[in-house]
Amino acid sequence: MILIKGSYHDILIENDRIIKVESNISAPPEVKVIDASAFVVAPGLVDIHVHFREPGFEYKEDIQTGAEAAAAGGVTTCCFMPNTSPVIDDPEKLNYVIQKAKKAAVTVLPIAAVTIGQKGEELTDFAVLKKAGAVALSDDGIPIKNDKIMRDALLKAKENEILLISHCEEEEPMVERDLMLAEETDSRIHIAHVSTAFAVDAIRKAKAKGIKVTAEAAPHHFSLTEDAVILKGTLAKMSPPLRKQEDVDAIIQGLCDGTIDVIATDHAPHSSVEKSLPYQNAPNGIIGLESLLATSLTYLYHTGKLTIEDIIRLISTKPSELLTFNSGILAEGCIADIVIFDPDEEWTVDPEKFKSKARNTPFGGMKLRGKVKYTISRGRLVYEDRY
Repeated sequence: MILIKGSYHDILIENDRIIKVESNISAPPEVKVIDASAFVVAPGLVDIHVHFREPGFEYKEDIQTGAEAAAAGGVTTCCFMPNTSPVIDDPEKLNYVIQKAKKAAVTVLPIAAVTIGQKGEELTDFAVLKKAGAVALSDDGIPIKNDKIMRDALLKAKENEILLISHCEEEEPMVERDLMLAEETDSRIHIAHVSTAFAVDAIRKAKAKGIKVTAEAAPHHFSLTEDAVILKGTLAKMSPPLRKQEDVDAIIQGLCDGTIDVIATDHAPHSSVEKSLPYQNAPNGIIGLESLLATSLTYLYHTGKLTIEDIIRLISTKPSELLTFNSGILAEGCIADIVIFDPDEEWTVDPEKFKSKARNTPFGGMKLRGKVKYTISRGRLVYEDRY
């Protein structure tokens, strides 16, 4: 059992559930007590866009180390993309990662591929993949360029009531295409890692028309501009790339007015050797799980753009609703997924202290405000800040 002593209410946890939420709960002798009276107690964070590289690229990251990084960042549920080797495109491969995830520090859920081998040619069996445990579908990293295949995918996803996540490499024309197809088929579409003012405006207009679109933005796209590449080199190389200040401002506005529904990291680990290659040869991607909350607080809360409640909605409640998870809520009877953090504590990002195998972050050496103190996943204390 765990008892969290808060400034307003206490939370008593037994096994994997919250069993009591009220003031001044008395602690039985065997209970671990966490004094959170000086901190914020919130639902565990939910990241619907990570890359854990297993199977095939475990030297970059694996499910276990990815989950440990998530725990250190206050993330209690994360969904990982299928661009592994082999691609997660059938029940056997899906079951492999599901079994691996059972040993992880936090809840790790798989997203399966839209097309076989992510080749953009033939759809996977959506019904079978959903039954086998896929929480969404995406060819993330390899956009579906064929209009007919994308249209068929939207219809099949609608038929099977599973979310289709679109990676728009050529962002602006592909966002327009996907919005048009979603309207034509009356289907849901989720646009990953929005990064341009044009895309934000297109999604805003689509929502006003009643198109069933949701969207996400990554912390690096609302905190950094393309100028970071000059200072950080390949550590700031990603896809979609960093943009201009007007794009950053548009992303923030989209988060503030509800055009962008979710913050997700697109956690993309690579080895130091790979990121040491010349810029044109180095892989795209940065890690983000262990700086997710801090970057969100630093650039959105401490700038006065959003409240803490708004940020929790964007990185916990809303992504939980989007994929119909039983998380994002602190109430009696709910799963005990909880993050406890100090919203004001300043710290310097030191990638060498990260739980991830990777170190490829442009935030290294930067001062951020907001620090995770404890993470509880399904009633287990999986992270405690000791720095």
